[in-house]
This record gives sequence, C-alpha cells and structure tokens, in this order.
Amino acid sequence: MITAVLRGLAAAALAVLPVTVPPPAHAAETLPLTDAVAILSVAAESRDGYGRDKFRHWNAGDAPADGCNTRAEVLIHEAVTPPAVSPGCRLTGGSWWLYYDAIVVTSASGLDIDHMVPLAEAWDSGASAWTVQRRETYANDQGAEPSLIAVTALSNRSEADQDPAEWLPPAADVRCRYLADWVGTKLRWALAVDDAELVALEGTASGCPYQTVTYEPAP
Repeated sequence: MITAVLRGLAAAALAVLPVTVPPPAHAAETLPLTDAVAILSVAAESRDGYGRDKFRHWNAGDAPADGCNTRAEVLIHEAVTPPAVSPGCRLTGGSWWLYYDAIVVTSASGLDIDHMVPLAEAWDSGASAWTVQRRETYANDQGAEPSLIAVTALSNRSEADQDPAEWLPPAADVRCRYLADWVGTKLRWALAVDDAELVALEGTASGCPYQTVTYEPAP
C-alpha cells in the first residue's frame, strides 16, 4: 500500500514538471561579422606533419552512381546556366559567376574548386588533430555554401594556402562577403585563428558594418 502511494506521489510530481525541448544539435546561427570574429578561438598554428594527402578530396560525394565527384557536383550546383552532363560526368556548356573576380566564365574546364579555408590552413588551425574520416568530410563539405567555391585557376593559385592576413580577393567590393565566408567556415569546423589572422579579420571587418555571418556547426 505504501509503495503504491509513493509511486502515485512520484507520478504527480513528474506531471507538474515543465517540459523542456532541447534545441537542435546543429542549429544555424547568424551574427554580425564583427561579433562572429570576436568568438573565434585564437591559437598558434603549426604545419608539422601536413601533407595534402592527409585530406582525401574530390571523392564521389553523395551520388557515386552518376559518375560525378565532389568537384563536378560543386560546379553543377553553382552554375548560373546549368551545364549539360553527359556520361562519366563530362560537363559541357553552362556559365558561372565567380565572385572572387566578379566575372562570368563559360567553360568548366578552366575552373578550380577552392576550399574556402585551404587544406593546409585547416591543418594548421586544428585539423591535424582530427580523424582521417573527419578530414575527408571537411575536404568534400557540401553542407555549407561557402565551404567549396568555384574560382578561376589564377585566383586559386594566387590565394594558395594563405589566410586573410596575406590574401584577399581581387574584387575589392566582395571582400566583406569573403571574410564572412572565411569566418563562417572556421566557426563551422571549430578551427582557430592565429594572432596575425585575427588582427587582419578585425581590421577589415570593421569596414563591413552590414555584413552578417551564418554558420551551422559541422556534424
């Protein structure tokens, strides 16, 4: 009888507790650029042990049956005018707006796919401690628009593995967007910045009062 009473009291207590729904595990967040820069982690960088082969990239993506690897899938997704896709994922026609250079290009063969935060920079900033699988996921990240960007070969080679303290896009009027994409990618993957990078980000972001950063933590 006592046990039954105790069970009834416990049930009644639970019934009056407020129900709390936990937030989504990977909710997207939007911040002013200057605020987003302020929450970046700061740490010294190290390139010890880096090799491009530490990041398996341009894999088959989510649809290996279509013959398109990550590079081709990004080109198809970013096309302003869709290219024709023939067997083996050969792309013909199409057009692309390349925001680094503020130009339109009509040949996929002349384009590179840029990792917004280059692989070497990602390694320096924390990816050296990741698993092989997580580095592969990073190198083929199609879960966020800024992660992989179609660019001219010239811009890609000019940027190389530099951060915003050393390189910004040739088209000056897109630099606020570039910084937002850079910062959003670093926040998405919990990558750090070094002191020089932070100073450059803070200095340039101060001239982008209306720029926001939207990012969603990587799964």
